[in-house]
Amino acid sequence: MGWSGLAGWARPGGWPGRAGSWLALLAIAAGVTACTGGGSAASSGGGTASSAASSASPAASVPVAGGPATLQQQYERVVASVLPSVVQITTSQGLGSGVVYDARGDIVTNAHVVGSATSVRVRLPSASKSLAATVLGVFAPDDLAVIRVQNPPATLRPATFGRSGAVRVGEIVLAMGNPLGLTGTVTDGIVSATGRTVSEGEGSSAVLISAIQTSAPINPGNSGGALVSLSGQVIGIPTLAASDPQMGGAAVGIGFAIPSDTVTSIAPQLIATGKVTNSGRAALGVTVETVVSASGEPAGVGVVSVTPGGAAAQAGIRAGDVILAVNGQPTDSVPALQSALATLKPGDKVRIRLSRNSTQSTVTATLGTLTG
Repeated sequence: MGWSGLAGWARPGGWPGRAGSWLALLAIAAGVTACTGGGSAASSGGGTASSAASSASPAASVPVAGGPATLQQQYERVVASVLPSVVQITTSQGLGSGVVYDARGDIVTNAHVVGSATSVRVRLPSASKSLAATVLGVFAPDDLAVIRVQNPPATLRPATFGRSGAVRVGEIVLAMGNPLGLTGTVTDGIVSATGRTVSEGEGSSAVLISAIQTSAPINPGNSGGALVSLSGQVIGIPTLAASDPQMGGAAVGIGFAIPSDTVTSIAPQLIATGKVTNSGRAALGVTVETVVSASGEPAGVGVVSVTPGGAAAQAGIRAGDVILAVNGQPTDSVPALQSALATLKPGDKVRIRLSRNSTQSTVTATLGTLTG
């Protein structure tokens, strides 16, 4: 599905990045929309790490020490345990971060960090030289990608991925990455909220489901890094930071991470085949663009093309139709349609209000599975 976007979020991607250090993105509705029934980001996303990651003998989880007097020591233990698993990724488009997934050299990062690159360079912590890596696969809807380091060294240290579905609001977390090109940087904060649905907008097809909101500072270059609990487990991949268009800068203390449950569902598929066939996410089977009114305001979602045999085609939706609402939820723009579909699952039946040649009608579609 093709997308368009407006202004509202900043994606801390490569540094300096494709269009500057901050990319304007869209906040669904009035900021963020709570996702129905938090927990796992995708219905197929299990709460444990993949077998590939598990068999790689990752670093053991760090037990949380008791009492506030030992908090500093716990910070130090977690940083010492996890930071060696966070790498710097460089492409012709900019710089970002990644997390070592297994001992074979597979590294998880953001799709927007990889961009259209087919090969990238990876610098391991404390290494003097970067290593060549190839792109195994990209799944843009979840803003995830996996790259593989060629001839990985024996010192490669896989991270331990925890269950994001068990994350609680108020937990202390650390964000690890390479913001502004400063390698091995750590910031701290708390989990501010869970279960957010956030559209990246600005031409991106990514909609983060059950995203973790954090107050840990997220800056350009943090994308693809690690959001880590005090148990030493990666619970998310930092991806977005909020911006305030009226103030012309970042909204401090509002950042978002892809939940680890999504990562451990999508990454093994990308490693195995380079594709995702079981995303657990609903698809309508259309390519669309935002339609604007005479005054220039978003007025619906125009159907550019329909996937043969897909949900839309079977429901009788045709190119040229304008989608006005899904299950009564207005879809005046592509991000609004993204938001509506993000709360649904494959197999769900939905009522879609259409406009065709200035005549409105409602059809019922059975949603398919989003693949890529």
